[in-house]
Amino acid sequence: MSVEETHVWTRQNGGRVTTVALILALLYVGRAVLIPLALAMMLSLLVAPQVRALRRIRIGRTASVLIAVLGLTASCVAVAVVLGTQVLRIAESLPQYQENVQRKIRALDEVTVGRLRLLTTAASRLMEIRDASGAASGPGGSAERSAGRTPGPALRAPREVPSQPLALMRKILISVWGPIQATGIVLIVLIFVLLEHESLRDRIIWIAGATDIRSTTAALNDAGERLSRFFVSQFAVNLAFALAIAATLAILRVPQAILCGTLAGVMRFAPYVGVGLAALFAAALAFAVDPGWSLALSTLGAFILLDIVAAQWLEPHLYGHATGLSPLSVVVAAIFWSALWGPIGLILSTPLTLCLFVAGRHVKALNVLEFMLGDVQPLTLPQNFYQRALSGDPHEIIANARAFLRRDSLATYCDRVLLPALHLAHIDTEPGVTTGNHHMRLRRVIVDVLAAVGSGSLEVPRRRHRGSVLHDVNAGSWLRQERERSSGRWQGPLGVPPGSVVICLGLGSAADDLAAELLVRMLRTQAIDARHFSPRDISVGLPPGADPVGVSIVYLLSAFPSPERDRADSLIERVQELLPYACVVRVLCPGVTAPSEPGEGTHNTEPIVNSLAHAIEVCASRQEIRSKRDGAQYLLRTLAMRPRRPWSPPRAR
Repeated sequence: MSVEETHVWTRQNGGRVTTVALILALLYVGRAVLIPLALAMMLSLLVAPQVRALRRIRIGRTASVLIAVLGLTASCVAVAVVLGTQVLRIAESLPQYQENVQRKIRALDEVTVGRLRLLTTAASRLMEIRDASGAASGPGGSAERSAGRTPGPALRAPREVPSQPLALMRKILISVWGPIQATGIVLIVLIFVLLEHESLRDRIIWIAGATDIRSTTAALNDAGERLSRFFVSQFAVNLAFALAIAATLAILRVPQAILCGTLAGVMRFAPYVGVGLAALFAAALAFAVDPGWSLALSTLGAFILLDIVAAQWLEPHLYGHATGLSPLSVVVAAIFWSALWGPIGLILSTPLTLCLFVAGRHVKALNVLEFMLGDVQPLTLPQNFYQRALSGDPHEIIANARAFLRRDSLATYCDRVLLPALHLAHIDTEPGVTTGNHHMRLRRVIVDVLAAVGSGSLEVPRRRHRGSVLHDVNAGSWLRQERERSSGRWQGPLGVPPGSVVICLGLGSAADDLAAELLVRMLRTQAIDARHFSPRDISVGLPPGADPVGVSIVYLLSAFPSPERDRADSLIERVQELLPYACVVRVLCPGVTAPSEPGEGTHNTEPIVNSLAHAIEVCASRQEIRSKRDGAQYLLRTLAMRPRRPWSPPRAR
């Protein structure tokens, strides 16, 4: 980037960078005030349904808010008291496992620190030998060593702390006063947020812009619904994880399995860290209780296995639909908010990021946040195909194609992905952006993708194609040549029943040839005798011995709007001259543009379809009609060939 471009970029984006830096500075400096506000806002989403339920039974607003907040506080205090009591009981029972713990620690010390100590001792001996040789050569070395060995004053014995209950309680209150103060602030703010819920919502609408109430209300409703679904999903996943941990540890005979499960469920609200801390606590408990090592290792394995199941199976199905955030944005948000606000930021990282995502969806100036944080695809499927093809990497294209084919047909994939991607390549070719290497890479990727996804429905040869061959011809011609190796020059016998052959004719471009070859292969999978011809083949004429009556349909294919479509009329005249009994159908695919209705904007008499899938339906319907007609004719001929009895008058009674 040159100096002038740097100045231009600075003038255009300097204000945005300054605004972002100022916001980050305010978030960091004002975290003492913003953290309680954020916690109160998030808790209000959990308590608001209870307040509304109390209001429905005709309890006053203030009384409903106080009852809901007291219930939340009592629940949290009860859980904390139960956990604290269980932890104290574990602490009281630890002395009986003291010998077991010391023995294991000595074994660990011998395996790890002991070997390291041997290495450092050998190194220190070498250093002492070198220092002794250097000190002996200098004057006064013995005196310095003797002075260094002079014992210093004896260490003072630790002073006994008098056991004063008041002093101990004072120290405990000082240590817990900070969390109690923060909790009290959060509860007070929560009460006022719930009391002023409607008024606060109106103020947010006024700040966001009272002139567009509809958009602001939609944004608030979207944020509330997503956050509510997220909290419900998170609570369900954590509850299931806690029950699974408690049941597994009970089966493994780990003491206090219910405590470990409850702690695992509570600590899982802190992403990426809470489960690890709960696993270390449970493993330490198993380490102290079991004489061997199997129980501790099994406990860690249970935590790891269940966390993988919850993170890879439950959360993607629940959190993905509830939030719409991408997994990478959740990880980055956890790092960002924990760096700004510490552990509380780690807990609030996903809800805060979800609010930013909703703002990016509904505020035009913040649309970039929706693409950065959401799990939506920034590129369309044709753009993704074209970009990966330019990179020469077909693996992701093949994976996306297989996922697409699990829910739709190959013809639809070609209509919606492959042919529009070729149209994008054609658009880049017109101004001369792409080079010959890009086109070569695109042809190779197309052949590789068709060979991979067409193994079941398309008979694409599996042998490795040579780059020199693809240098000379396009992908459609190469695929046709590979098919002609087994079926012959005319892709089948010339003597065929009337109306049994379908000809697919590209209008002349490389993409048209590929579309014609794809349609031929898809029709052949449905037992239809389809054959691929080029305009040059039609200009030469029918092959010797070919019967024009054998062709029922001639498809003229155009992969996307191109100058080759102008020659369609002259090509149709030539086809009608050679094959007067065939039905000519134009297949004009739209490419990356919106498809139009068949026959729209044209005064031609030939049928027009706008996709390969529709062309296959037309051919299938005509084949069905032809089969029914042939069946009826066969039945009539059969009845005509049956011998009839001579008529005789009825006998008189």
